Amino acid sequence: MSVFSLIVRELWFRKGNALLSVIGLTAAVAVFVGFRTTSEASRKETIRITRDIGFNLRIIPRETDMVAFWNHGFSDRTMDQSAVDRLAGYEKVFMTYNHLTPSLQGEYSIRDGLQVIVSGEGDTIAGKGKKPMGFRIKPGTVHLGYQVAAKLGVSKGQSIELGGNTYQVAETLIEAGTDEDIRIYTSLEDAQAILDKPGRINEIRAIDCLCLTSDQDPLSILRDELKKALPEAEVLQMKSIADARARQRQMMDNYMAMATPAILLVCGAWLGTLAMLNVRERKSEIGIYRALGKGSWSIAGLILGKAVILGVMAGVLGFGLGQWVALHFGPKIFTQTAKSIQPDFTLLWMALIIAPLFSAIAAFIPASLAVRQDPVENLRIG
Repeated sequence: MSVFSLIVRELWFRKGNALLSVIGLTAAVAVFVGFRTTSEASRKETIRITRDIGFNLRIIPRETDMVAFWNHGFSDRTMDQSAVDRLAGYEKVFMTYNHLTPSLQGEYSIRDGLQVIVSGEGDTIAGKGKKPMGFRIKPGTVHLGYQVAAKLGVSKGQSIELGGNTYQVAETLIEAGTDEDIRIYTSLEDAQAILDKPGRINEIRAIDCLCLTSDQDPLSILRDELKKALPEAEVLQMKSIADARARQRQMMDNYMAMATPAILLVCGAWLGTLAMLNVRERKSEIGIYRALGKGSWSIAGLILGKAVILGVMAGVLGFGLGQWVALHFGPKIFTQTAKSIQPDFTLLWMALIIAPLFSAIAAFIPASLAVRQDPVENLRIG
């Protein structure tokens, strides 16, 4: 009788052991397939969530009076608007900076001594494959902070005059309890017109791509790169936002790197234990095979062959289960990047290779012990 026939008969005879082995390995394969199928969506979702925390870099003119900057919240100096294009054109910029957004802010007196801050943002320049964050205010419209709208007595849909031009109030903002309440938000072009600074900006907002916490000193890297790309500017990092973003990204990376090995370790211990119990149950059977002249390779073939067959079965079942779980539950978990979750049939081939190999490795020690057993001891009665 061939080794394969013996394996099939043994699987049928010890259905419980075989079923438990298949369940354990199927679960491991399903988790692996599920993680891999949703990994891209998870990565994109994490990036999007951390991106939406907000800008964490402020690039301002190098000659800025920093005392005035922190007193007023914006630079007293300006630079040409082309600075953002020159920064974006630097060959390595998107390895350290992303979502470059030009901005102009300044104080403006409306009437009766009412001092407000006009804040205008231009179009964002994002790296390849990145979607610009946030939204742009349409030219000719303004968003009024809570206190500004209250002082002027205007509401959404009405018009106000700024810098000799009339602007429609597109939105009045709720009370924020910050300096946003005394701001007027506009497009960059309108802010330049209102503040009479055509073609000028005093800040470029950005997000760093390094995802390093402050103790890892990302600021020195950012400043070195900025000196090469835009020497007339200086970069400031909002450490609390940058650290929160970096820790979230690093946490997800570490979780993904830890989860799969942990699952494989548990599954390996499970399979190894079942294989060891199977060898003990077959002690007399192995002794008979050795007494009949079966060599070590034949005995090992029985143990490892069974493991490989179970691995193939688990690979198919685990792939199907993992894909179903990923496609069914993934879109509910990763709502913003659900379209990234697609069936990946390359994982089937990986499962059919890795699962039998992993199963065989888990059964290797029991197989080694089986071939070293003394047939006389195995057949001893009493």
